[in-house]
Amino acid sequence: MLIRIPAPSAVRSSEITPESTYRNRRRFLADMGLGAVGLLAAGCSEAKDAPAPAIAGAAITVGKRSERAGGETVTPIETVSTYNNYYEFGTGKDDPARNAGTLKTRPWTVAISGECEAPGTIDLDALLKPHAIEERIYRHRCVEAWSIVVPWDGVPLADVLKRFKPTSKAKFVAFETLYDKAQMPEARWAGIELPYVEGLRIDEAMHPLAFLSVGMYGKTLPNQNGAPLRLTIPWKYGYKSIKSIVRIRFVEQMPPTTWNKLQPSEYGFYSNVNPDVQHPRWSQRSERRLGELFKRPTLMFNGYPEVAPLYAGMDLRQFS
Repeated sequence: MLIRIPAPSAVRSSEITPESTYRNRRRFLADMGLGAVGLLAAGCSEAKDAPAPAIAGAAITVGKRSERAGGETVTPIETVSTYNNYYEFGTGKDDPARNAGTLKTRPWTVAISGECEAPGTIDLDALLKPHAIEERIYRHRCVEAWSIVVPWDGVPLADVLKRFKPTSKAKFVAFETLYDKAQMPEARWAGIELPYVEGLRIDEAMHPLAFLSVGMYGKTLPNQNGAPLRLTIPWKYGYKSIKSIVRIRFVEQMPPTTWNKLQPSEYGFYSNVNPDVQHPRWSQRSERRLGELFKRPTLMFNGYPEVAPLYAGMDLRQFS
């Protein structure tokens, strides 16, 4: 288990490498498909007094469903909702499920600004109202070499962004997550600069695969999975799929992103899943699907080759 120190500091390499997973029994069991839920049932002394994590919320009316993971087996919701990266609620994989209950997801507003003709601040329900909710089953690949398959419920990102009429100066889209110390008391130990920020090039954001998720498995998102609104960018490493979004900006210059600011030699702006570009401290050629024993080869763009034209002519090693 990660040791917390008295004051925030930059995340150490030992805290984010996959090897730490195997030094931690809880994380190892999660990789083997046994997860935090099983440990709670077994009466693990560390978590026995903690409230049970929220697995899912209210049912969502889904208008259309599509299979976009090649027919792969969907990862159980019990695993997806109890094995998370959300540093504002703790740096351990099972911390967010225990701690994110303090997050208040209603009312929720999103501010849209920058290089657009119709900026404004809009309530989340009004933001989504013109769009029918659809469900897409996507692969999701974490930079730490684990992966999941999830039915995400939401709307295409492009459908939302177009409503605010980005101008020709809008070359990138910047996103910002909620940062509230009262709701996120664990954030003081995060070791990263907050609020969490991310960004996409405008053509990436407008790609049909880019998705704004408000639910998963036909129900509203659990807090630990990014409620009430998160990005889902299936061809990029998981940290690009920013959670609990409160601000979107259309900008002319490439925006800063959290992990790139912290360790630019390890985390590029694009962060496309690419087995040929190794993390400086581990290989990205294989991954372990949570719930499976053996590793499988990592697919270029996480198995979504339709995004390749976005990067035509680019050196994908240099622009990683």
